[in-house]
Amino acid sequence: MTNPISVYSMPGTCFFDLAPAAGGEPYRIFLSIPAEKPPAGGWPLLVMTDGNATFPFAVASLVTQAPYPTGTNVGWGVIAAIGYPSHEPYDPLRRSWDLGPPPVKSYPPFVEGGPPVVIGGTGKLLDFIENELIPRIAEMVILDPMRRSLFGHSFGGLFTLYALFERPGLFANWIAASPTIYWENSEILKNEVQRQEAGNAPFLHLSAGEHEGDELAPFQYRNEDATARLEKRKTERTVLLAREMAERLNGTADGLRSEFELYAGETHMSVLAAAVNRAVSIAFAVQSLTDM
Repeated sequence: MTNPISVYSMPGTCFFDLAPAAGGEPYRIFLSIPAEKPPAGGWPLLVMTDGNATFPFAVASLVTQAPYPTGTNVGWGVIAAIGYPSHEPYDPLRRSWDLGPPPVKSYPPFVEGGPPVVIGGTGKLLDFIENELIPRIAEMVILDPMRRSLFGHSFGGLFTLYALFERPGLFANWIAASPTIYWENSEILKNEVQRQEAGNAPFLHLSAGEHEGDELAPFQYRNEDATARLEKRKTERTVLLAREMAERLNGTADGLRSEFELYAGETHMSVLAAAVNRAVSIAFAVQSLTDM
């Protein structure tokens, strides 16, 4: 007789749906809270976008490293990943609205006959994070307000940059992986120029995969769309724009520190695991780089 097959769940995790107070569809909040007693100042917090996709990576990274802080420099903390009530890793329509910076713009449907794709809701999501999500988690567990981090990948990376430029005091660490800086003729650079001054010396970590630059991954050259991909790279310039932004912002007068990291051998999607792992190491570092 064979053993019955059971559904697997990640120990120490849960989720709940939370609708914005102003109305609208609920978000699914994926949450990981340490079983240990919180430190005197409270737990550090890592907030993530695209939670359905990013949360499993983050939890796996944390639980394999936090028990060994002297070998990993990673301690325990709270992970709150913002996703959607779906079994799919992404909700293309909702994430477009949530993560695409203003002004509000409409684009053709993802599929023929579908609804138009609309962007411009980043301010509303940022309000939700600041005024509803973080306070809700703070009711459940003690948080350290000085050790909050935000992570986003791709369009989520663009959202992270927008949030940094608009409300630099909301998080101490801002982790933008493969940000779509090129979007709408790099309109985010206007936000950078007009950004609010930071009063808390925040840290910005920008990154991209090696195969998001001028060259495709070796296997991609064998695909029928290789030529189109190369042309698209010339528009996106993901590595170049992220590297230039990190260099431009590092050591600015308001104390912002920034750095760029290139992940060897990774494409735009395969880089997610490495980028989330780095977010965990930044958000839950036992000793900051400046302390070493």
